[in-house]
Amino acid sequence: MYKNKQWELDRRTLLKGMGAIGLAALSPNAFSLANENKPIFNQKTRIKLSEYQTFQSTCAMECLHCNLTAFTHQGKLIKIEATEGFNVKCCLRGISRTKWVYHKDRLTTPLLRVGEKGKAEFKPISWNDALDLIEKNIRETIDKYGNEGLFISTHAGNMDSIKNDMGKAFFDYLGGSTKQAGSLCCSAVTAAMIPMVGLRYADTRDTVKDSRYILCWGNNPAVTMHAYFKNYNQARRNGARMVVIDPRFNETAAKADEWIPIIPGTDTALALGMIKLIIEENLTDKPFLRAHTGAVYLVDEQQKLLRDSANDKDSYLVFDTLTQQIVRHDTPNIVPALTHDELPNKINYTTVFEQIYWQAKPWTIEKTSKETDIPQETIIRLARDYATTKPAMIVQNMSGAQRTEFGAYVAASQFYLALLTGNIGKKGAGICDAGGVRQMAKFNPIIPPAPNVKPINPIPVAKVGEWIVNERPHPINFWWIMTMGVMTQLPNTNMVRKALKKVPFVVVADNLMSSTALYADLVLPVTTIFEDTSLMAGVRSQYVQLMEKAVEPPGEAKPDYWIFARLAERFGFGDVFNQPIEHYIDTCLAGSGITREMLEKGPVRPVEGDWIPFKDGIFRTSTQKAHFFIEEWQDKNYSPIVTYYPVKESTTGSPELAKKYPLMAVQRKLARSVHSSHGMNEWILEVQRNQPNILIHPNDALSRGINNGDWVFAFNDRGEHRAIAVVTTHIKQGVVSLDNGWWEQQGGSSSHVTNDHVEPLGNGHCCNSTLINVRREA
Repeated sequence: MYKNKQWELDRRTLLKGMGAIGLAALSPNAFSLANENKPIFNQKTRIKLSEYQTFQSTCAMECLHCNLTAFTHQGKLIKIEATEGFNVKCCLRGISRTKWVYHKDRLTTPLLRVGEKGKAEFKPISWNDALDLIEKNIRETIDKYGNEGLFISTHAGNMDSIKNDMGKAFFDYLGGSTKQAGSLCCSAVTAAMIPMVGLRYADTRDTVKDSRYILCWGNNPAVTMHAYFKNYNQARRNGARMVVIDPRFNETAAKADEWIPIIPGTDTALALGMIKLIIEENLTDKPFLRAHTGAVYLVDEQQKLLRDSANDKDSYLVFDTLTQQIVRHDTPNIVPALTHDELPNKINYTTVFEQIYWQAKPWTIEKTSKETDIPQETIIRLARDYATTKPAMIVQNMSGAQRTEFGAYVAASQFYLALLTGNIGKKGAGICDAGGVRQMAKFNPIIPPAPNVKPINPIPVAKVGEWIVNERPHPINFWWIMTMGVMTQLPNTNMVRKALKKVPFVVVADNLMSSTALYADLVLPVTTIFEDTSLMAGVRSQYVQLMEKAVEPPGEAKPDYWIFARLAERFGFGDVFNQPIEHYIDTCLAGSGITREMLEKGPVRPVEGDWIPFKDGIFRTSTQKAHFFIEEWQDKNYSPIVTYYPVKESTTGSPELAKKYPLMAVQRKLARSVHSSHGMNEWILEVQRNQPNILIHPNDALSRGINNGDWVFAFNDRGEHRAIAVVTTHIKQGVVSLDNGWWEQQGGSSSHVTNDHVEPLGNGHCCNSTLINVRREA
């Protein structure tokens, strides 16, 4: 029987803990591999360079996908280092992957639960028996509940271009399944960017160095964009000013010129206050707005955009100030009216620009300061500096500010600021967000669309626990979980635990006995990078990378795509899924201009030179203009223009709840892990701290009798999270910061207390709209 043993790691010294090979990984120059005839020494062996083989791959979870080079000897992975010549250098997480491949607790055979869920009591079974069980439970589920009874959860634990897509396609070929709606990361940004600028995942990292003013708003690029932080340092050496808006004095703030603490959830109010000042002080870029945006579109009294034809969605109407006529926005040689003053008297329509101003007008500096708790003079300086220091860039990558109840408005308000001031489409300007090769080239689906897929209502990702427990919108009988730690990342963990226990058959595909795998009925051992062949052509790196197999996986671990191919054979569509992996790689690359043969020589970037999204004001919408008035939001009964809705789970939005739980909690990403990936990596645990922290302001700690270093509990009606108190002025009073990503085996994730409300415009995650209290451990 497999029994998960207690996680106990000695606090060894760095030298003793890593040994010679470990130190080689930390310092790629420690053992030179440059001379064919020069022996390579470590404490045990003497190896010549000619006896090594090298392979390349990339960290596949939701990170920056730095390219890695693996050195193998006699079929064993010896060390990993940053690939020479790649544009960025990997971090400790990348070079410590040897400790993941050879982890003492790697799963090596399928495991069938024999005890209570959560107790990690399993027995090994064969792959054939495991596949039989999966087939049996899928068929029984479809017979009893229909395809609605099948549920698949995937996320960012592996972002390569094969595995998640293969899993989703398999369930489509079964006839469909229940899927997750939205995402835990940035679906609020997606809800803003797609209708506004026509493209998600458009990053400005190449020209950060050219910016004169960098506004890091609700995010922490020193951690979440660490490999590219060299560009920020270069900008500062060039004279740029860097400002951080965040409730926490984060790692980026420590390197910035100014830290502006803000009440969580009030970021849109700040943006509207800035917009009011920028418009009233005539700091907008009017030529840009007229030529490249929908600020000039006409709106009638019913709050509807005027069109020339109801059958042509792009036939927006504007008022031409030269001919004094209403014409299509794309009519040549016109100067469309922007402000109300440029329109005829006694009319029953206005411009989108005026609608923007009407939403911003109530947000006086006094009101904005009161709502955000930012000093009035700071707001004034912030607005003027951003509007007048050109080029200026807003950094929102992985922003915690958009992981709030109305996060789509937060993200959109930042695009408003960029568009209103013309700070977009040029070097050093724009909105720096996640981005990769998908913005530069076309890549194809690896599997043809499935025939006869039944439309099935999805479950909002933030509500997975609650909806499954309450059988909304229908019962779930079979749950497939891959590339996702639902027990560490989904909000309201106790409800997720109930869901895992409720579903009769849960399959978890993973490398280790993760927090989620503890609650599986069947655990499938899958490969890590360097143990299978795959492709990275995604939304985090601007390079297409071939992921080469360097070593055989331990025991009977298999790639996810091998599992789906074997299952597809049992269901009669094996020919779609059991092609060689090279077939799927070539299919994905077709049309991109990149071939597998090119990738065998190293990573390939589809374009040369600095990448500038929306260069020269050419956007990816059907009109090639940026839109401010979002009709999709209006269809959901929300304002089509950015407005401010107070966050419900906050001290002002829920005063009665705040009497019990008066502290607002925000989540903190750590350099030690990527979400929960690497959470049990031995080297990480040795070098980084291996216990969760809670940052709390001294005044909040004093009133609760909490001292620095005390074990404390963050708690609310959803659950509790145990951690060590760090009493510091590096967190705003009334706010605490919780660490993201800790495993159940380490005491449990901060997601035990996080809000599971659904962001209404993008089905997003509202973890930073959370009220808690903190008590000292007895």
